[in-house]
Amino acid sequence: MVLWQKMTDKYGYPKVCISIFLVILVIAAFLQKQNVAAMLGDSLVRTAMNGILVLAMVPSIMSGTGLNFGLSLGIITGLLAGCISIEMDMRGMAAFIWAVVISIPLSAVMGYGYGWILNKVKGDEMTVGTYMGFAMVSLMSIGWLLIPFKSPEMIWAIGGHGLRTTIALSGRYAKVLDDLLAIPFFGSKIPTGAILFFAVFCLLMWLFMRSKTGIAMMAAGDNPNFAVASGIDVDRQRMLGTVISTILGGIGMLVYAQSFGFLQLYQAPLMMPFAATAAILIGGASDKKATISHVVAGTILFQTLLTISLPVINSAVNVGNLSEVTRIIVSNGVILYALTKVGGNHS
Repeated sequence: MVLWQKMTDKYGYPKVCISIFLVILVIAAFLQKQNVAAMLGDSLVRTAMNGILVLAMVPSIMSGTGLNFGLSLGIITGLLAGCISIEMDMRGMAAFIWAVVISIPLSAVMGYGYGWILNKVKGDEMTVGTYMGFAMVSLMSIGWLLIPFKSPEMIWAIGGHGLRTTIALSGRYAKVLDDLLAIPFFGSKIPTGAILFFAVFCLLMWLFMRSKTGIAMMAAGDNPNFAVASGIDVDRQRMLGTVISTILGGIGMLVYAQSFGFLQLYQAPLMMPFAATAAILIGGASDKKATISHVVAGTILFQTLLTISLPVINSAVNVGNLSEVTRIIVSNGVILYALTKVGGNHS
């Protein structure tokens, strides 16, 4: 009991419980004679695929606006930038890089508007962010039909206008990061390029948080009254955190899409912020504090849990595919725990 208390005090209940559950699942997978090595390889792919979306939570938390449930806004701008690069008839790494470059100003504008709204509703940012995300996804469901794209790869064959629900990226920029310097691994692969891309953004965020601007942002989020007394414009720092978070959401969506091999439009981005939120909370973050270590640990734990739990549970229960059910239970359970626990999680 003393050891359990020390571990939960140091790492937080979600991280300890999920880690123990993960060990049990790995043992069960071995007993079921499943290919655990291939599962671990797949979990690495999923970690690199989702990492930047989880990283996008850090600036919003540190600036004081809490968990960014409105990350859908950044995800939408990433999808739009990805469609524009296809419309420009670009292929390969150049198409991906241009999509990232295009997404940055689009996300910055979207983030500025979103940040302005959050500054008007202080104290209710997470609630308002959730409904802002839902509203924008629904609004863009109309937008995807009206934006005048012409590429036959994207528009509906019947009617000749409006974008398809799913746009294939094969022949464009599918897996351009995953296949870069990839290492074969027991039937799967280690996506070295995508992992390095994620690592670079983690490093950039770590450096930013240690810059003068980053320290001012953390001060504004940690103690707004002290920040005002120190001459820091709290609203400006909250705005900056929201803009950076939205930009990372757009870039993260493009990394996710190149790994997944498709752009999914319309209602697909609706619930994506919840998976990113659950991952960073599992890593030990709270709605008041988040670090790069929380991002890395949480993404690895959450994605490994999903990768291993789905085949193990399906094999054990044998009543059809429970993958989506498991993901929803884990995601929402962790979010519910983190938001109801007094004082948040320990770092």
